Amino acid sequence: MARYKPYNSNQSMLLAVTLKDHIYPGSLEETIDILVERDLDLAQFERLYHNDDTGRLAYHPKVLLKVILLAYSRGIIGSRRIELACRENILFMALAGGHQPDHSTISAFVASMKDIIIDIFLQTLLVCSELNLLAGTHFSLDGCKLPSNASKEYSGTFKELKKKRGKLKEKLTGLLNQHIITDQKDEDIHQVDKTKREKRIKRIKKQIERIEEFMKNNEPEKGKTRKEIQSNTTDNDSAKMPTAHGVIQGYNAQAVVDSKHQIIVHAEAMGNGQDADNLKPMVEGLKQNLKAIGHTENPVEGAILTADSNYHTNENIILCEQESMNAYIPDTNFRKRDVQFKGQGRFREGVNKPPKKKDNFEKYILSDFIYDAKNDVYLCPKGHSLKLETGHMVNRNTVYRVYRIKDDSCLECPLRDNCLSHKSARQRYLCIPADSAGKPEEPLSPSVRMQHKIDSDQGKKIYGQRLGNIEPVFGNIRYNKHLNRFTYRTKVKVNTQWLLFCLIHNMEKIAHYGMAI
Repeated sequence: MARYKPYNSNQSMLLAVTLKDHIYPGSLEETIDILVERDLDLAQFERLYHNDDTGRLAYHPKVLLKVILLAYSRGIIGSRRIELACRENILFMALAGGHQPDHSTISAFVASMKDIIIDIFLQTLLVCSELNLLAGTHFSLDGCKLPSNASKEYSGTFKELKKKRGKLKEKLTGLLNQHIITDQKDEDIHQVDKTKREKRIKRIKKQIERIEEFMKNNEPEKGKTRKEIQSNTTDNDSAKMPTAHGVIQGYNAQAVVDSKHQIIVHAEAMGNGQDADNLKPMVEGLKQNLKAIGHTENPVEGAILTADSNYHTNENIILCEQESMNAYIPDTNFRKRDVQFKGQGRFREGVNKPPKKKDNFEKYILSDFIYDAKNDVYLCPKGHSLKLETGHMVNRNTVYRVYRIKDDSCLECPLRDNCLSHKSARQRYLCIPADSAGKPEEPLSPSVRMQHKIDSDQGKKIYGQRLGNIEPVFGNIRYNKHLNRFTYRTKVKVNTQWLLFCLIHNMEKIAHYGMAI
C-alpha cells in the first residue's frame, strides 16, 4: 500500500517576509518606487492635511500615489479592487510599506489631486528629458473617446428634460395609485410586490429631484450655432460623442506624443467630441509643458506636428503656421487621391459580390474641357460654353469656382450619356478649385496648401509615421491598462484620472529605456 506525507491545511506557519525583496531590479514597480521617493516632490499635499495637533495619522501621499500608479499599470481601476490588492498582493504591500488604505481613502486621494497632478506630470516629464528620452522634433496628436460615469439617459435640452420629468411624474402617479390599492387589499401575498414597488417609487422620486435641482442651478448652454446643446444631469462636463461602437456619454481623452520613445508630452480630457476644436488648447498645453521643463522660448518652432483628418480646418492650419510648426494634417479625401489606396474598397461589398456593369464609353472629365482664360469660360467637347456661376463655393474647407451651362443645350446633345453623371441631370457643371481655375493671382487657401503638402512624397512619408507614433500609446492605455471608461465625474476629476494613466505610461517608458541609460 502506498504511503504519503501527511499534510494539514490548518497548520500555522511563521514566515519572515522582507517586502523590499519582492520588488525586482529593473521592474516597473522599482521604477515607480524610485521616482516617487527620489524624483517627485509631493510637498503640495501638505496643505490638504490638518492633523498637526489633533486627528488621526494620515497615509503618506507617496504611499497612496505608488499604490494607485501600480494599480493603473495592472488595469485595476476601481478603488475597492485597489483596496483588496493592498491586502492580498505582495507587490502592493511592498510599495505601500505594509499599509492597507481603504477604498474611500484611495478615491478621495485621487479627487484631491486636481491641482497637483499637472505638477507631478511635469516632474516626471523632466526626468524623461534628463534621461534623453525626448527628441522634440516630431509630435503626434490624437484623441480617444471614452465613456464616463454619467448616464446617457439623462442628457437633453431643457425642453427634453422637462418632458422626461413629466413622464417620470406620470409613472410615479401610477405606482402610487397601485400602491394604495394594494394596501387596501391588505394581503400578505402582495408583500414582495409592495417592497419592489416602494423601491421603484423611491428611485423615481430621486430621479425627479435630480432633474429639478439641475434645472434650478444651471442655465441652458449654447453651441457654436447659438442653438441649445444637450446638458447632462449626472455630469454636465461630459458630452454625447459618436464612436465606432455607437454614441457614448463621456470625454475625449487627448494626448500629444513625442516620436522618439512615445513619451506623452501633454494630455487632457476634453468634454468636446470634435477633435478640430481641441487642437488649439493641446498646442498651447504642449508649449507650456516644454517651457516648464526648460526648453526654449518657442519650443515648438520648426517641430513637425502630425494629426489625422479630424483636425483638418483652415483655422488649425493657420494656427500651426503662426506657431512656426511644420504641420501635416490631411483632409478627409487624401486617401482617394493616393494611388496606394486605389483598391481599398474592393472587398467592401463582400468577396463574391456581383461584377458591376461596365459602360462601353468613358465619361468626360475636366481635361476634356477647354478653358478660355480671356472670357473665363470652359468649352465642352461639343463646343458649348460653361459660364461662371459662383466664384466662392466652400466644401470641406476647399474653395471652388463653379461653372455651368446656362441654357438647355445638354437636353438634346448627342454626347449627353458620355457627359452627364446620370440620366435625370439637365445640365453639366464643373467644380474647379479656386487656385486652378485660371486665377493664378489668388493665393491658395490653407486647406489647399495642406493638400499639396500631404500629397507630396515627403508629406506621405512623414504623415505615415503618425500611426506608429501615437496609436500604440492609446493601445497600451486602453487594452494593456484596461482603461475602458472613466470612473469619476466632472472634467477636473476625469482629467486627473487620465493624467495618472499617462503618467504610468511615461514611467513604463522610463523603466524600459531610461534606467538603462
